[in-house]
Amino acid sequence: MLAGLTRWMLRLVVVAMGAVLFLSILALAFVLAVAWGLRLTWARLTGRPVTPWMRVDPRGAWSQATRSTARWTAHAAGTARAGGARLREVADVTDVQVREVR
Repeated sequence: MLAGLTRWMLRLVVVAMGAVLFLSILALAFVLAVAWGLRLTWARLTGRPVTPWMRVDPRGAWSQATRSTARWTAHAAGTARAGGARLREVADVTDVQVREVR
C-alpha cells in the first residue's frame, strides 16, 4: 500500500511540474505577444516603420554555408598553396607520394 501511495504521489508531482512548466511558457508567450503588440501600436501611432526584432533570412544562411565550403575543397587548397613560403613547405615533404584522387 505504501508503494502504491508513493507511486501516485510521484505521478502527481510530475504532472504538477509539467503544468507549471506549461503555464510558464504560456505566460512568457503572452508577455512577448503583448510587448510585440505594444511596439507595433507605438510604431503605427508615431508613423515609424515596424522593424523586426530578429532578421532571419534562410537564403542568406544557406549561401553562407555553401560559400564557406569552397575554401575546404581540393581545388581551393591547391590554389592557396601556390604562393610563396607555403609552396616551399610542401616541397620539403619527402615521405608523401603525390597521386590523383579518384
